[in-house]
Amino acid sequence: MDKVSKVASENGVVIFGKSTCCLCYAVNILFQELLVIPVVHNIDQDPEGMEMEKTLLNMGCTAPVPAVFIGGKLVGSTNEVMSLHLCGSLIPLLKPYQNLSDE
Repeated sequence: MDKVSKVASENGVVIFGKSTCCLCYAVNILFQELLVIPVVHNIDQDPEGMEMEKTLLNMGCTAPVPAVFIGGKLVGSTNEVMSLHLCGSLIPLLKPYQNLSDE
């Protein structure tokens, strides 16, 4: 199993990004506002980052980052996430991973 698949399958919501990517940050903030704390894996800080970037592109990502996985399945990049959110389909996907506890 490649590292991308391993990280995605072991965590509910994962954003593969780069530490300098503003779109990665925006998707992360959107999820947090929807009460989901995603795992953010910055591939520019991973020794296997170049290989992970190739894997993401081979999986069908139109851009290598951000690449969003929910429940181990590739959702896509910013465009796909925002389209799902605007049509009301994102929240049902995120529901199992929402932190609804009163802290």
